[in-house]
Amino acid sequence: MTTDNNQKSTERKSASFSQSCWDHDFVQSLKTDYTKESKYGIRAEKLKEDVRCLLNDRRKASTGSWSSSASLLQLINNTQRLGFSYHFDNEIKDAMRTMYKDKDIIWEEVDLFTRAVRFRLLRQHGFDVSQDVFESFLEETRFSKDLMMQACMENNKYVEGILSVYEASFYSIEGEKILEEVREFTSGLLKEYISLSKGQQQEVANNKAMMITKRLVTHALGLPIQWRTQRMEARWYIDTYEMMKDSMAPLLLEFAKLDFNMVQATYQEDLKYISRWRLELDYVEILEFSRDRWMETFFWSVGCHFEPKFRNYRRQLTKLCCLLTTIDDLYDNYCSPDEIKMFTDAIVRWDINTVEGLPYVLKVCFTAMFNTVNEIAYDVLKNHGFHAISYLKTSVADFCKSYLEEAKWHDHTPTLAEYINVAWFSAGGSLIGCTAFFVLTKEPTKLALDSIMDYNSSDVRRGAFKILRLTNDLATSSDEIERGDTPSSIQCYMHETGVSESAAREHIKHVISETWKKMNGDKFSRSVFSGSFIDAMLNTARASQCIYQFGDGYGVAAEPLTKSSAMSMFVEPIPDACGDDNSDI
Repeated sequence: MTTDNNQKSTERKSASFSQSCWDHDFVQSLKTDYTKESKYGIRAEKLKEDVRCLLNDRRKASTGSWSSSASLLQLINNTQRLGFSYHFDNEIKDAMRTMYKDKDIIWEEVDLFTRAVRFRLLRQHGFDVSQDVFESFLEETRFSKDLMMQACMENNKYVEGILSVYEASFYSIEGEKILEEVREFTSGLLKEYISLSKGQQQEVANNKAMMITKRLVTHALGLPIQWRTQRMEARWYIDTYEMMKDSMAPLLLEFAKLDFNMVQATYQEDLKYISRWRLELDYVEILEFSRDRWMETFFWSVGCHFEPKFRNYRRQLTKLCCLLTTIDDLYDNYCSPDEIKMFTDAIVRWDINTVEGLPYVLKVCFTAMFNTVNEIAYDVLKNHGFHAISYLKTSVADFCKSYLEEAKWHDHTPTLAEYINVAWFSAGGSLIGCTAFFVLTKEPTKLALDSIMDYNSSDVRRGAFKILRLTNDLATSSDEIERGDTPSSIQCYMHETGVSESAAREHIKHVISETWKKMNGDKFSRSVFSGSFIDAMLNTARASQCIYQFGDGYGVAAEPLTKSSAMSMFVEPIPDACGDDNSDI
């Protein structure tokens, strides 16, 4: 391997990252029986049409009746949580539109569970339903908390209603005090329910319905539906739904299992492609200072858009994010101040001839980024007929410049606001957001182009990458301090206000919650961006919260929970996907 004097003489920091535990040969050996042409694929197509008929039948019968409306809502809720609602986007949108226009429905006449599910699904699909539908519930909480707690311990259906309201409260927007109070009350009640049920372990073990309810509540208190990635949620909910013997629909369960396994086959092809790309790039050993997180990066990209039709987006996003991770480590753990400036200048000029003046490792990094971004631009031109390279190279330059701003923080602790203003950028807000926009937008308008390059606008992209950075900080702050990295949001807030680390962490969680309210509100505004781009940004926030929920699931390659999740998502099909006897499929 060629080196140079600059590389030999510069003292480097050591970050001590463990290497990837995912082997290329293992990934290439992955096989599946769940293809479209297989007996499973044929069975899945048949079940899909059965579900479509069921949706249409219930939609036609739902107008003006709470009982039939409740049946439709539960069906839509299950199709979403089981992970196959993307097959029926048009049918579900029509159903929600019809439900929204139905003026014969009186909200207060229905049970709490159905009222909350209706509110949540309508808001999820962009219908501006008033928070006032929970005003009567809020009044009740002010006078009868003890009775409500007693009802929870005695009646599983009542707990399900409280849980449904709790989930609905996470679709609140800025300034909605009723939903804010509802969330605070229901979360407290559900936590108390879990605490009290621990003293009734024998009773819970003997009561299947109570056991399932406790499982649902514990899961929701970890992260609500609105903050979870759809594919990981589907894998968990399929197992949970199968436990619901009394209320489970065999048709939905069978199709959910088959669809999950068939989509998994798509992911395996994606993984093989990424693993080959990584091997052909041949940069892992050269850039040994950097995290090799290609599998974790792909896991994150699936969280951003899981549907098979977004295969190209997942692949491009994974490649780009692998290189962004390398550049992050280059700036944080490898380069001297002079090298940082040299590399940034080369990126800004975006000329392959400028690499001649760079140290060897920086040449490798620059060339890999240069080729990958140009490849993405070519892909956009080929698929959408738009030449995006000028926008993409600007976003790369702006991304790298943000590291120069962060470098100043080694000797200065910024305020939290100053930190966030730069950190959402260095988290990938400019480059990943810009790339997502061009890969997912078929015909970008002038207004949309101006907006995507306007970093001062407070849009869904900024919110998503703000959450990415803050969830990362909550999970990795202690490790980064040990490595001598620049201060995180937690240290910035502690320094600014003088509060304890515990109080600072609670404040950062509050900022994340408030950011979600802002992004929820974007659903009701006339956006210049496409629906697929907005969904990708919302899912970016969800994927971040999933990756960092239990710690640093990205920086530590052998992190058990991330590896276990990746195995269940990409390697291990759900067993018994066609029922107890699939010999006659």
